[in-house]
Amino acid sequence: MSTFDSTSDSLETLLESVVEGKIQLPDFQRGWVWDEEHIRSLLISVARSFPIGSVMLLETGGEARFQLRPVEGVEKSQVGDAENLILDGQQRLTSLTRVIQMDEPVPTRDHKKRKVQRHFYIDIEKAMQGPAHYEEAFFAVDQTKQVKTNFGRDVVLDLSTPELEYEHFMFPCFQSINSDKWEDGLNEHYPPEKFSRYMAFRKQVLNPFRSYKIPVIRLKKETSKEAVCLVFEKVNTGGVSLSVFELVTATYAADNFNLRDDWQNRKKQNFAKRHLLKDLESTDFLQGISLLHSHSRRQADLLAGKQSKEATAITAKREHVLAMPLQAYKDWRDNLTKGFNEAHEFLKHLGFYNAKFLPYRSQVIPLACVLAHYGDRWLEPMIQEKLTRWFWCGVLGELYGGAVESRIALDFPELMKWIEDPQAELPTTVKAAGFQESRLETLRTRNSAAYRGLYILLQQKDSEDFFWKKRMMDLDRSDKKIDIHHIFPKAWCDQKGIQPKVYNSIINKTAISARANRMIGGSAPSAYLKQIQDHASVQLDEPGMNDILQTHLIDPALLRADDFHAFYAARKVALLTLVEQAMGKNVMPGAEEGQEDSELEEEDDVS
Repeated sequence: MSTFDSTSDSLETLLESVVEGKIQLPDFQRGWVWDEEHIRSLLISVARSFPIGSVMLLETGGEARFQLRPVEGVEKSQVGDAENLILDGQQRLTSLTRVIQMDEPVPTRDHKKRKVQRHFYIDIEKAMQGPAHYEEAFFAVDQTKQVKTNFGRDVVLDLSTPELEYEHFMFPCFQSINSDKWEDGLNEHYPPEKFSRYMAFRKQVLNPFRSYKIPVIRLKKETSKEAVCLVFEKVNTGGVSLSVFELVTATYAADNFNLRDDWQNRKKQNFAKRHLLKDLESTDFLQGISLLHSHSRRQADLLAGKQSKEATAITAKREHVLAMPLQAYKDWRDNLTKGFNEAHEFLKHLGFYNAKFLPYRSQVIPLACVLAHYGDRWLEPMIQEKLTRWFWCGVLGELYGGAVESRIALDFPELMKWIEDPQAELPTTVKAAGFQESRLETLRTRNSAAYRGLYILLQQKDSEDFFWKKRMMDLDRSDKKIDIHHIFPKAWCDQKGIQPKVYNSIINKTAISARANRMIGGSAPSAYLKQIQDHASVQLDEPGMNDILQTHLIDPALLRADDFHAFYAARKVALLTLVEQAMGKNVMPGAEEGQEDSELEEEDDVS
């Protein structure tokens, strides 16, 4: 059965419906933003009977209930019950309504993007020269209805009264559909030949407005909410795309629930105070709600005797988030908030402190859902061990990049089952994760999740700063400008003919303070190590510095010998061992295909 009808309505009928409130906007529609030139061009197109595109409307009274608002400029107190909602054509219908139906200045923007108030007119004599002259004939004046020069001191055109409009023979566009009042005034004050000239103008220029028809596609009220939202985004390709959160906010508003306020308060009171969650998005939270809600429904279905294939699927997909009822959000929002807070503590326990080193925000979603059930029980050794292994498999296997809705939906229940049942299969992410040894050579910037992960794994080994002699983890928390820098400096490597794709690898990088990095400069390791050791603020002997180097999995002897290639080989083996320990599986030999990080450096590296 067709979900829509296609017909055409007169411009007059559509605009009257807008003014009466029979046609309104769903609250997720963006505001009206057309500038003066767009509006003028639209008027000319109608006057020339050119197509201006179709309008898409949705019949009200169906499943897709949204918070509504009248079109900009229409007084809320004057509108009745909406019969249709605008899905496509908002900018055109709003522009035509404000210009043709309302005798008040139109708030818009000029060619310099400045906010202005405009009245639109047609120069009758210029218009009568033919459509080729419409570009000059259609014009706008400011809210005073005057055109001024000499910095506003001289009035060159005054249209501030109907009599002045008659005198200058300038027609106000707001009377394009019904000009009876204006015509009566013109006929009363001016001779018949001028009125006859006007009637020719009405036939040539105004009649197209009065006979103009716009193609209208009406979605039937039976159309599902998620279908409406998807259709809306398909047809509004020219604007800023709406997030799932904005669409869900509009649907919940129909039940007098302000999702935006609830989320912002929740974020302010919880997530903004936790540095690793400060970038958490509203859509992440809704995906978590969807996982918890669908998991709960699935458990109920299975208890009721439904077969696995018949039971509700666990999902975080967009269409399911859009279809999620308000009660689901209310049921799970507090538990999920606690889950994200526990996830923050878990990540801190792993060694994360700075959000810029968090590999994947998306991986935190299933983690938070698991912890919504277990709370601080993740501190129990068995649960902590399993969650930790799963987490590092996702990071080092780089499995949470791109579209991850399916992985999220798999990991959440599989993690729960793995925790509860020692005999359960490994979660898909743990089974699928792999790390090829050559990947280390291509990890070059923080764009890579595995690159960020290795930074944290080294912190777990209590790596210490070359200069401050303190744990990197502690310095990071005290905001000492920690970042990942070269061990063999770039300048030194360039002099020795070592290729950037080699020396920019994470094998030749480690986390140190900005102070230590400045002291390294472009010197050979043997030279900069001595300089750091002898610094008055450091005062380290060689064994003491060697101990620090070893916390970074650096062989001190090879570094002091300035032997780049031997150092590189030894550190590669050490880092691969670190990866294997974190993932609980062996790395894979051989070269990778199609996974090469850009050599563009993000770090403030002076070496």
